[in-house]
Amino acid sequence: MAGIIDRRICAEIDGPFVLFLIGIRINRLWKVGSWGPTFSAMGPMIAELSRKPELGLLHNRTHFGFPATMLVQYWRSLDHLQAFATSRDQLHLPAWTRFNKAVGSNGDVGIWHETYLIEPGQYENVYNNMPAYGLAAAGTIHDATGPRARADGRREAQISGV
Repeated sequence: MAGIIDRRICAEIDGPFVLFLIGIRINRLWKVGSWGPTFSAMGPMIAELSRKPELGLLHNRTHFGFPATMLVQYWRSLDHLQAFATSRDQLHLPAWTRFNKAVGSNGDVGIWHETYLIEPGQYENVYNNMPAYGLAAAGTIHDATGPRARADGRREAQISGV
């Protein structure tokens, strides 16, 4: 299969980074006028972020489900994430304003997010027979051998930069 890395690997991001989870939950299926525009607003935002890597999005993946869908995003920094969220020159702020005017807290559709600031040595991962996925798609891939063969060694490698 194309893209499969047929060995144990791990991934690191140089320095701190942000893990951002954001989701939508359809609470009233028949209220397409509320959740449809909310759901469809994310695609153009992701396209904008993909075209402009200087905005700080390192990688994202959408996990579709019903009644809820979630995006997992890796950001270079909290400053990058907040700048995108609040900039009048990007797509998020106008979409957020439209959501608050059209839906607000009426219960038709739920939206949520969680933001995690991650420091070197405070995470670890391993992949085997996988394509670059999650942090491995956002960061730098290393073979999970030698010092990186065990979880404690992978965390230590992040701190030491080896």
